[in-house]
Amino acid sequence: MLQHVPHEGPAAIADWADEYGHDLSVTRVDLVGAPGPGDTWDLLVVLGGPMGVHDEIEFPWLAQEREFIEQALVRARGGSGTVLGICLGAQLIASVLGATVTSNDEVEIGWYPVRRTHEVVDAAALSAIRDGLDVLHWHGDTFGVPEGAVNILDSEACENQAFESSSGRIVGLQFHLEQTPASLPAMVAGNADELLEPGAYIQSEMRILSETASHEECRSTLYTMLDTIERSVR
Repeated sequence: MLQHVPHEGPAAIADWADEYGHDLSVTRVDLVGAPGPGDTWDLLVVLGGPMGVHDEIEFPWLAQEREFIEQALVRARGGSGTVLGICLGAQLIASVLGATVTSNDEVEIGWYPVRRTHEVVDAAALSAIRDGLDVLHWHGDTFGVPEGAVNILDSEACENQAFESSSGRIVGLQFHLEQTPASLPAMVAGNADELLEPGAYIQSEMRILSETASHEECRSTLYTMLDTIERSVR
């Protein structure tokens, strides 16, 4: 797992790995750079962060991380492992695959529903995400859909919310299924300055932290998605 900041960690993904007896290794790429090319893995998860995919001058480790992700995508396309990107991670995957990553028309922060697109029949790993599920969003940028991938979800504020390709071995989520009631306060505190910006789709800190009903369904959806991915890489 590739982590970019201390306040956006594996959260429920670590819970899933622990419950099912999977080994989990987390690399803080902002501190030590990307892992070596010889590292073995079945599922690579690229987490989120407040930086953008084009911020290589300010965050020079992004260039090394992109190279590592490119090698990982080659493996996934060859049927050896799955690559899952979350928020920034999905944007990095999309960018490495040649898609554009730009500012979204709206900054989207808070709990908003995602909607199935007409291409839902092509979903594999993302088939667990139901139409209208309230999920946690925290992004100002958006990814284009890479060539050969299918856009599975959108929202009122953002056209591209989730893509997958290679029979579900390459997956990108613009939103955060992994956050839990225990992990979310740190994410909110670490990105609190973004909540002060004006925007039609920016909820207050109180509203974001007071949401309880959606957490359990998001966790269940994440587990089902990860179970599907795990079965595909056995």
